[in-house]
Amino acid sequence: MPPVQAIIAKELRSYFVSPIVYVVGGVFLLTFGFLAYLYIVFTGAQAIQLMQMQGSSAQINLNDLVFRNLFASMRFVLLLILPILTMRLLAEERKLRTFEFLMTAPIRVSEIIVGKFISVYLVFTGMLLLTTLVPLTLALFSDFDWYPVLTGYLGMALLGGFFLAVGLFASSITENQIVAAFTSFGLLLMCWLLAGLGSLLGDTPAGHVVSYLSFMEHFDHLVRGLVDTKDLVYYVSGTVFMLFLAHRVVDSSRWK
Repeated sequence: MPPVQAIIAKELRSYFVSPIVYVVGGVFLLTFGFLAYLYIVFTGAQAIQLMQMQGSSAQINLNDLVFRNLFASMRFVLLLILPILTMRLLAEERKLRTFEFLMTAPIRVSEIIVGKFISVYLVFTGMLLLTTLVPLTLALFSDFDWYPVLTGYLGMALLGGFFLAVGLFASSITENQIVAAFTSFGLLLMCWLLAGLGSLLGDTPAGHVVSYLSFMEHFDHLVRGLVDTKDLVYYVSGTVFMLFLAHRVVDSSRWK
C-alpha cells in the first residue's frame, strides 16, 4: 500500500474509533438542520404575509431567504468545529511520542502532510454530503434555483479545506491538542476580522489587499452564485500555503 493511502487508512480508523468525529459530526448536522428549519419557517411566515397582501401572485425567493442565509451562518459553525477535527492530527503524534517513529519511517514529509489532510477532508466531505438531504427534501415541496445552492456547497467545500489546512498547521506546532484547537481558531478569527479592517480602509489599494486576504468576501461570492477565478485561486492557494507551512514545521523537527 502506498504511504499516503496507509496514512489515510490509519487516520480514518483512529477517527471512527474515537468519539470526536461522532460528536463533531452530530453537532454539525444538528446545527445545519436546525438553522435550515428556522429559515424555512421564517420564509413560510413571510410567504403567508405576502399572499395576504398580494394574493396568489406573491413570489418567494428560497435561494435568498433560506440557502444564502443558511450558508452564511454555517461559516461561523465551521470556524468553531473544524479546529476540533484537526487538533489531534500531529499534536497527538507528539504527545504519544510516535512522532519520532513517523519521522524515521521511510516516508516523505509531504506524504505525511497530504495523507493527514486528505483523511480529515474526507471526514468533512462526508458530513457535508449528509447535509444535502435538506435541499433534496425541500425540492420535493418547492421550486428554487439549484445553481446558487451548488455554488454554495462549493464554497463550503473550499472554505472547509482552507480551515482544515490552517488546523493542520496549528497542530504541527504543538503537542497540546487544546492549544492546537485554540491556535487554529485564533488564526481563522483573525482572517475573518480582516474583512472588517478592509471595510475601514475603504476603496484604497490597502483596503482591497486586506479584504482579499479575508475569506469572507470570497465565500459570499460563491454563496450568491458568482464563481470567479480569483475566489477559487484564493482558497486553493491559501490551502496549499498552509500545508506548505505545516510541511516546513514538520520537516524542521526531523533534523532537531
